[in-house]
Amino acid sequence: MTARFSVTPESVQPSLYAISDLIDYIKANEPGTLQYTCVQDFENSFAFLSFFEFQDEASEEIHRASPATARFVDVLYPLLEGDIIFERWNPVASTITPSQE
Repeated sequence: MTARFSVTPESVQPSLYAISDLIDYIKANEPGTLQYTCVQDFENSFAFLSFFEFQDEASEEIHRASPATARFVDVLYPLLEGDIIFERWNPVASTITPSQE
């Protein structure tokens, strides 16, 4: 899954803090979130793209219902320019090694 979004110019730093806080929480509390990566556009520092992958639907629901996701939404959404565009993708190939459970 991906999420593409842009923020206002004065909101870049607060957005970076919110992204960092969310990812710290995910790493510590969501083993079913296999990947959550956020990248910032090299030429347009106001634009971001997040890639995330969940072990299963239950893991995705845990992520959506987490207090960290609620905090992230509360901080980020007022900073947005436009809507977040969510898209679902099927993995084809990756250099990331799947975790061995």
